Amino acid sequence: MKLRGLYAVTPETPGFEPKLRAALEGGLALVQYRSKKRDAARAAGVVKLCREFGVPVIVNDDVGLALEVGADGAHLGRDDGDLAAARKRLGKRLLGVSCYDRIALAREAVAAGADYVAFGSVFASPTKPAAVRAPLELFEEASGLKVPLAAIGGITVDNAPELLRAGASLLAVISDLFDAPDIRARARQYGRLFA
Repeated sequence: MKLRGLYAVTPETPGFEPKLRAALEGGLALVQYRSKKRDAARAAGVVKLCREFGVPVIVNDDVGLALEVGADGAHLGRDDGDLAAARKRLGKRLLGVSCYDRIALAREAVAAGADYVAFGSVFASPTKPAAVRAPLELFEEASGLKVPLAAIGGITVDNAPELLRAGASLLAVISDLFDAPDIRARARQYGRLFA
């Protein structure tokens, strides 16, 4: 599984599935299903939709739900449980870990078996305005970890190139993708940045 490209994080708004389909039609590397409310039927629907396009989907914050709906993995933050235990439960499925602005967390995550690590918020984020900011230098520092590096937070088509130059291999995007007037075209714009 090639973890490089546009990483779509589903919005919390109801009825986002048509928007997700448009994004998938435009081309995605990875999808993260994120919802504060546990909804196995909806998560399973997202997995089914992503399967149509051959795009892997992971579940945010919930290893149990990821396994229940047959997702390709899970993404965990600092309060989402023991990483080694999650790695064991997930088997060969993907494990992504939020490392915020801390290289030490990234090293621990990789040692526990993370397939990729995420840093952010890299820019001011409309989704999480109070999020800690991660400096771009982190990506260069983390390049020695030999896993894909995801950037999240306030990413737009305009500021994405500096993240790619810094060493990010996945761009986790919510607002700039799902609020775009033409979601399919916006996904293609991101795709061209990786060409």
